[in-house]
Amino acid sequence: MAEVNASPLKHFVTAKKKINGIFEQLSGYIKESASFLEDTHKNDELDPVTTEEQVQEVCGYLAKVAGIGEVLARRHMKVVFFGRTSNGKSSVINAMLCDKVLPSGIGHTTNCFLRVEGTDGNEAFILTEGSEERKSIKTVNQLAHALHQDEDLDAGSLVCVMWPKAKCALLRDDLVLVDSPGIDVTTELDSWIDNFCLDADVFVLVANSESTLMQTEKSFFHKVNERLSSPNIFILNNRWDASASEPEYMEEVRRQHMDRCSNFLVDELGVVDRAQAGDRIFFVSAKEVLQARVQKAQGMPEGGEWSSADSRSCCLQECISQSAVKTKFEQHTVRAKQISEALRHIMDSVHIAAQEQRLYCHETKEERQDRLEFIDKQLDLLTVECKAKIRKITEEVEKEVNLSFRGHRRNVSLPSSPGFSELHRHVEEGLGKNMSERCSTSITSSLQATQSDMIEGLKPLLPHPVREQVDKLVPRQCFSLSYDLACDKLCSDFQEDIGFHFSLGWTMLVNRFLGPKNTRRALMGYSDQVPRSLALTPVSTSMPPFPQSSVTQEELMVSMVTGLASLTSRTSMGVLVVGGGGLASDRSVFWPSTGFLYVYERLTWTTRAKERAFKRQFVDYASEKLQLIVSYTGSNCSHLVQQELAGMFAQLCQQVDVTRQNLEDEITDMNKKIELLDNLQSKAKLLRNKAGWLDSELNMFTQQYLQPSK
Repeated sequence: MAEVNASPLKHFVTAKKKINGIFEQLSGYIKESASFLEDTHKNDELDPVTTEEQVQEVCGYLAKVAGIGEVLARRHMKVVFFGRTSNGKSSVINAMLCDKVLPSGIGHTTNCFLRVEGTDGNEAFILTEGSEERKSIKTVNQLAHALHQDEDLDAGSLVCVMWPKAKCALLRDDLVLVDSPGIDVTTELDSWIDNFCLDADVFVLVANSESTLMQTEKSFFHKVNERLSSPNIFILNNRWDASASEPEYMEEVRRQHMDRCSNFLVDELGVVDRAQAGDRIFFVSAKEVLQARVQKAQGMPEGGEWSSADSRSCCLQECISQSAVKTKFEQHTVRAKQISEALRHIMDSVHIAAQEQRLYCHETKEERQDRLEFIDKQLDLLTVECKAKIRKITEEVEKEVNLSFRGHRRNVSLPSSPGFSELHRHVEEGLGKNMSERCSTSITSSLQATQSDMIEGLKPLLPHPVREQVDKLVPRQCFSLSYDLACDKLCSDFQEDIGFHFSLGWTMLVNRFLGPKNTRRALMGYSDQVPRSLALTPVSTSMPPFPQSSVTQEELMVSMVTGLASLTSRTSMGVLVVGGGGLASDRSVFWPSTGFLYVYERLTWTTRAKERAFKRQFVDYASEKLQLIVSYTGSNCSHLVQQELAGMFAQLCQQVDVTRQNLEDEITDMNKKIELLDNLQSKAKLLRNKAGWLDSELNMFTQQYLQPSK
């Protein structure tokens, strides 16, 4: 039989292809969204922007969409024909197949369920339930015809008729037609519904136009309506050609059938509203349609009535196709829209949460940067200020120590009968005590005030928890200056001169007139000529040793006068010579008096006198030596103060450096978080837009395939 080119079910095929593509994209989108939400939720570097409930919700959508995808992947649209015996169910299917495939005739013919679907081969065959054996199509009458049944098949059995798709365009569009025995010949209606109706897309009630809807037919579809939610039901009034015998009553009969069928669909079943009921009711003659299509396939001219019957049949098939699309895809489309809308809201909430967190991170970063810049500027200013204070106080300390040292270096008391090491320690302790009493209090006070200023200046640069630690860095109350004079090393070369020296001796007289230095120079020339023994240590560090010998006073006088010639003026020399001459001219008076004085001084040169001379010599010697270290002592004290202040400032700066490092680390963390949040926002925005795009695709599908054509 020639192939029928046009297929009224093309609408279903294109709709199925379109919705399957949308659900594949939806499934991929949900997988991408689930992975994104899981990774985001597990990211410990960010504050939560997703919840566990959102992750579980999206994973649940993935399972639901997978289940819907499996349903949509079915390769056929299942149309089941029900009706009373001999209403022409098989004839209607044969008309749709454009060939007499199923057994038909007067009375009860179809004895079991016949499932007609397409095969890619060129030969038709039959498969019985529970067997893979292919049987000839010619055996269909023996299997399914009630009058010619050779095998024992009950009414609930199923026989599959595999008809070549090349012979029928409808079967190429994945259509499956199911013929049934008359619903009035069995009571196993519930098992029929369970076995053959639960997955049906369209139900066709084939009624007889020569009668009205019977209670048997209504009861069956009431059962179907109870088991399936809003089944897709069409009512086909067959044998409409019988009304042609009474044309004057045709319209009234048609209106009567329309009213009764509409009331059944609307009022009793409630599967459609009144406005749509008319599109579910058809009047055809299956016999005429089959003849018209066979004639068309054979290339014969079509008659007017047959052409009209074929047109009504095509209209039925188109309505079935559109209705099947609505039944099969509408609910899933609505569910897909709900899922895409829910995902869009989730991605929108993630985008908003990430945006808020990014704003917080950005504000925190700016605040940390401002704080860091403030700390750097203030630290530079405070460093300059503190260095100036340290320099000032060290200069003041050095100056004060120098003044105090100069004032106390000669005010040293010595113990009675000291040992040499004890004498050094006593001088050092006494001088250090005097220096400490005069300088330490004021210096320590200035030191502590400067340290307090440092702390108060740097404390605002630190965070509040650290300020409590800084408060523990109080100025040390026990700080004191160290006056390490090292007298034992400084006076290590001291040697006392406690030998007896007559006060009116020429050496002592010259020393009184000229001083120690000039006396030494005056006596330099004589020192090489007169043998003498020298004292171990001079009275003064700048005083030369005095010559002592048994030479006469006249010889000493001549030597002294000769030496003075190069040191003194003529006036001074004259006075000395005149004085000397006076002494010489009155020698008889001077020398006896001098002798008594000599004896007196010699007798009074006791141990105590020697001790006083020793102390005086040591004090004079130590004072001269200490003069050499005045500057060193002041510098040493100022260095100690500088070290103390610099150490305190370094500790404070270390705390500031820790704070700066913490701020820099926080800024780095904020930059990382901002970068992560930027990527997260971009991804969430992309997924949100994808949900919007899928929603628009579903809207287009609804508008194109699910809404009734105008």
